[in-house]
Order: sequence, then C-alpha cells, then structure tokens
Amino acid sequence: MSIRTEIGRPYKGKYPQIGEGCYVDSSAVLVGDIEIGADSSIWPLVAGRGDVNHIRIGARTNIQDGAILHVTRTSPNDPDGYPLLIGDDVTVGHQVMLHGCQLGNRILVGMSAIVMDGVVVEDDVIIGAGSLVPPGKRLESGFLYVGSPVKKARPLNADEQAFLTKSAENYVWLKNEYLAEEQ
Repeated sequence: MSIRTEIGRPYKGKYPQIGEGCYVDSSAVLVGDIEIGADSSIWPLVAGRGDVNHIRIGARTNIQDGAILHVTRTSPNDPDGYPLLIGDDVTVGHQVMLHGCQLGNRILVGMSAIVMDGVVVEDDVIIGAGSLVPPGKRLESGFLYVGSPVKKARPLNADEQAFLTKSAENYVWLKNEYLAEEQ
C-alpha cells in the first residue's frame, strides 16, 4: 500500500493510505487513519473520517457518490470502539451512511441505506435501498434484507449472487477509464 498525501488530509499524523490502482475523485474528503485496498474506487463527494477510530476498505470495492464513512470512538468502557471495516468486492451505493460497522465480502448496500454501529454483515448479502440496519444487528450470508428497520426478505438467487461480483468488476472497469482520462 502506498501513501499518497495529495489524496487526503492527516489527522494526528496519519494520512489515508491508498492501494495500487485506486481511483479517488478529487471532490472526495478522506481524513486520517484510512486504508483502501487495490483497485478500489471512491467517487464524488464521499466523506470518510478515520479520526477517532480507523477505516479499512478492501480490494475492488466501490464507494459511490455522497456516501458517508465514519467510526465510533474508543472509550474507557469500550476500548475498541467501532471501526469501519469493509471487505473485498463490495458495492456501496449513492448516499449510503456506514457508521462503525463491519461488512464482509461481495455485498451490495443499496442507495441511501444506513448501517449503524456494531452491525456485522456477513459475505454475499444485498441490503435494499433506503434500508436502516439498527445497531448491533447481524445480517446472515446469502440473503436480501430490506426495510426500516431491516428484515430478512428472502435468500439470494444465483443471478443475484453472481451480480455481487459483477457489480464490483463493473466499477473496476469504470475507475480504470477514469484513471486513463487523468493521464
């Protein structure tokens, strides 16, 4: 992972670390202890603040326009707090808010969904647009979840499971086009 200080701002001496082949839009704001895996993309107006805890984003993950990424601070009662951990091949839709939660691999978080502190989303999950995942909830692998508060709707079918990887691949292709335009 390489440190590219022109991408973000430091907080307490820590700059965001951006992996090889990443695209970060110039309007995105990334601050502090953030690591982004290879071939991931951060789109316009994303705000990520790794100030009172850390943010880790896996490979081939895309964080779409207007998403907010934040964490929960550590305290004497909770020495770990809640960092934000996002796996590989994850699609985070427009205007999603992720706060101190953990997302596994091959997940799609629909537009304007909110995922709160302490939530654990297992691999291979779709969270529907506009859904609210309340604090501390665990979403089981292989299902579609929708609603506010979110409820397990049904198992994912084979096409939906395949789409989770395809969505990530589409954004790798798109960010490569954007990077080529910058050269």
